[in-house]
Amino acid sequence: MNKVVRRFRSLPIRSRLAMLVAAAVAFGVAAVSVTCWFIVQKKLYDEVDGQLKSQATRPQQRSVMDAINNCNQAGSSTTNENSFHPPSEYYFQLVRDNGKSCLPSDSPGTVKVTGSDTEVAKNPTEGIIHNGTDTDGKSVRVYTVPLVIIDDGGNRSVFQGAALMYALPLKGTESTLNELALVLLAVSGIGVVGAGAAGLWVARAGLRPVDKLTDAVEHVARTEDLTIRIPVEEDSEDEIARLSRSFNSMTSALASSRELQQQLIADAGHELRTPLTSLRTNIELLTRSEETGRPIPEADRKALLASVKAQMTELAALIGDLQTLSRSDAGQQANTVQVVALQDTVEAALRRARLRGPELSISADVQPWYVRAEPTALERAIVNILDNAVKFSPEGGTIDVVLKDGELTVRDHGPGIDAEELPHVFDRFWRSPSARALPGSGLGLSIVARTVQQSGGEVSLTPAEGGGTVATVRLPGAATPPPETL
Repeated sequence: MNKVVRRFRSLPIRSRLAMLVAAAVAFGVAAVSVTCWFIVQKKLYDEVDGQLKSQATRPQQRSVMDAINNCNQAGSSTTNENSFHPPSEYYFQLVRDNGKSCLPSDSPGTVKVTGSDTEVAKNPTEGIIHNGTDTDGKSVRVYTVPLVIIDDGGNRSVFQGAALMYALPLKGTESTLNELALVLLAVSGIGVVGAGAAGLWVARAGLRPVDKLTDAVEHVARTEDLTIRIPVEEDSEDEIARLSRSFNSMTSALASSRELQQQLIADAGHELRTPLTSLRTNIELLTRSEETGRPIPEADRKALLASVKAQMTELAALIGDLQTLSRSDAGQQANTVQVVALQDTVEAALRRARLRGPELSISADVQPWYVRAEPTALERAIVNILDNAVKFSPEGGTIDVVLKDGELTVRDHGPGIDAEELPHVFDRFWRSPSARALPGSGLGLSIVARTVQQSGGEVSLTPAEGGGTVATVRLPGAATPPPETL
């Protein structure tokens, strides 16, 4: 059985669909054919039974009683001219309670007596109908009824110890049923074959879009061409159309991801080139000084070493930002998401911000709020927002930080952001012209946007009234921790 199942599963979908359709039709046709055959059989038998009952309801003559009295030991007798004679196609005989039968002269044969027939003779109540055979083995339909005697006055009485057996041959009925069985079998066979062919055609027509989808997938795997699209009718909502739309969406997403990766590589290469070039230049100057024996003035040497250190710091920060973005893109933070006390994270970020901008005045109003996020990434995002505020705040300026009802706002009093630059502030490696001279990789706000989005929140930068910028982060959560964290 398992081998058959495995072999069936190894067949193409078209063949399996055709076989399943043929099997379903075969089952349905077989059920209908068998039901039809039994219905016709019952109708034919009811017709024969009706004929037997009609014959049995005819008045019985007094000569029947005489026939019973004249039955010989062989079970045959003759009747006088006043005896009752049924048509020649009918079997008619008298049966005694001891099982012996008596036939009129024109009966076509003798019907074998069964126990149910003698039971009617012993206990005459009502007639019974059953199948039987005659002495030649031919099938007959038998109707056995009690023997009723009618006297001269028209009175009816049941004769004890004998019954009348009426029978009709079933040759014609059985022939009709056999012919019907052959017709139904032939029709069923044709129906099953036709259903299989129709199923195969329907499977081919229905799976034609799947063939197109398969060809498209194979083309993408072979050529890595993500521009291919499968045409789909706009008003079509079937499974194939949904699958095609999903494939088109997938290839579009993959193409967009590839473009972002290529752009990230190009931008990262461009950003890495500047510190690497500066490092190389400075190191070559130091090396040449050692090789030629011409020492560099102490002040210049310290400046070169300070530049090397700054470029290495910038390079390390850039690589760290790239690693953070790559982890976010790969979805590796999903397994470390937990309930985070946002107020504690903001306080930790504020401590770092105060160390980086000791000359600034940073005010904070932080209220409890609990969110689900990756703790390290969330702290990095808030630190980036505060670093951005510290970087653009004038010396002696103030930064206002407020956390209330899940909304964190960081307002600085710096130069602000031009309206035409606002749509690009969260792009990777984007830096405004006024900030290109300042340290940074251009990835800080991009990391903020990605982290907040992964936590189910929103982030925005807007100009502040009176100058400066307001960074707003909204994160879903609650003012109290969930019960499982208590």
